[in-house]
Amino acid sequence: MPIGGSTVTSAHTHRHGPEGHGDPGGHDGHGGHSGHSHGVSADADRRWLTAALLLIVGFIAVESIIAFVAGSLALLSDAIHMLTDALSIVLALVAMRLSARPARGRYTFGLKRVEILSAQANGLTLLLAAVWLGYEAIQRLFDPPEVSGWMVLVTALAGVAVNLVATWCMSKANRSSLNIEGAYQHILNDLFAFIGTAIAGAIVLLTGFARADAIATLLVVALMIKAGVDLLRESGHILLEGAPAGLDPDAIGRRLAEAPQVTEVHDLHIWTITSGQTALSAHVLVEADGDCHIVRDDLERVLAEEYAITHTTLQVDHHAEDGLAVSAGGVLHTVSSTPHCAELHGRTHRSVPHNH
Repeated sequence: MPIGGSTVTSAHTHRHGPEGHGDPGGHDGHGGHSGHSHGVSADADRRWLTAALLLIVGFIAVESIIAFVAGSLALLSDAIHMLTDALSIVLALVAMRLSARPARGRYTFGLKRVEILSAQANGLTLLLAAVWLGYEAIQRLFDPPEVSGWMVLVTALAGVAVNLVATWCMSKANRSSLNIEGAYQHILNDLFAFIGTAIAGAIVLLTGFARADAIATLLVVALMIKAGVDLLRESGHILLEGAPAGLDPDAIGRRLAEAPQVTEVHDLHIWTITSGQTALSAHVLVEADGDCHIVRDDLERVLAEEYAITHTTLQVDHHAEDGLAVSAGGVLHTVSSTPHCAELHGRTHRSVPHNH
């Protein structure tokens, strides 16, 4: 049948495993998927996250009361930061449960992207809290209130101990999840923030320099901004279907086009379904007398062994015979002089140079 000025002499449908996923490039029904697992969480992860959550929530209640009694914005900022940590863990737990549901209806990937959405929400709340705390800290730099240094110091040291235990709990969970890793980094940042608050409390206690409390708050704000921006950037990259870090689509396209019998690779897409689950789809054209089945198997093996990509959808077709004759390896091959598809998405990679 004619496609974009060329004729497809053979189209092959391949399917591996019990589940199939649509090709985002619009080539539905052509291609194969190598075996893969979509597990995001385990009961052990939920237990570790729940333990960290209970520990953090209990300390937040105690710290908030002491912060108001001591008049310390640094302690209050730490409590708010820990509240966002608790929120991130709650979102992670909810996302883990939702993402474990099987794919059905119009959600062909299930709800695996929920964890990415919760990471976005977590990053946004961090930035909003940082704006409010930054404003309050600047106000206190100009007009510092009286701060009880010893209460700040003792509470901050207790916070260091609590965060050490919570960080240990989080480290036992599966940190390949963006949600869990984000919550882990938040608690780790909290640990550093409590150390800064303890230093500020010691300074107030020994020197009476009340502005140290506001300065410590600004350091916490900086940590919150960094964590929030990192989470928004990483989750946004996934939602925009960006290629995962360390994978160059152009380099992979060239590598596939260099494979034996392959004449062209286009509509190449590489994206992340959810944390740790990379997927790839592409339209591959082979020589007129080539074996599509062998080519597809070879390309799937290259993707798995060289790039660790096992969730693949490859539409493999014969190149049209109504175009130009070119020489490759001393053998004449006929290829199309016009695009194989009516509308291409992304760059086209060819095994030999073509004249246009």
